[in-house]
This record gives sequence, C-alpha cells and structure tokens, in this order.
Amino acid sequence: MENIAAYLSATSTILGLVFFVGIVLWAWSAHRKTANDESANLPFDLPDEYKKD
Repeated sequence: MENIAAYLSATSTILGLVFFVGIVLWAWSAHRKTANDESANLPFDLPDEYKKD
C-alpha cells in the first residue's frame, strides 16, 4: 500500500505526456492550417496605433 504513490506519480506523468502529445498533434494537424494561418496574421490586421496627420 505504501508503493501506491510511485504508481500514481508514474501514471500521472504518462497521462500528462499523452495529453501533451495529443494537443501538439491536434494543433499541428492539416485541418487546422487555415485557423493557424488566420491567427498568425491577426497582429498585422490591426489598425496602426499612431496615424500621421
């Protein structure tokens, strides 16, 4: 019963790694390309802060 902490720690580490890899694969997947391109261009679509008169 005292070794359960080691198993819980190992299990949570593995689950965290699986979730991290899953999020990375989702974010870099081909069907996200248009959303990623749109997000990358958002700073350039903003109006200029200072306009010269």
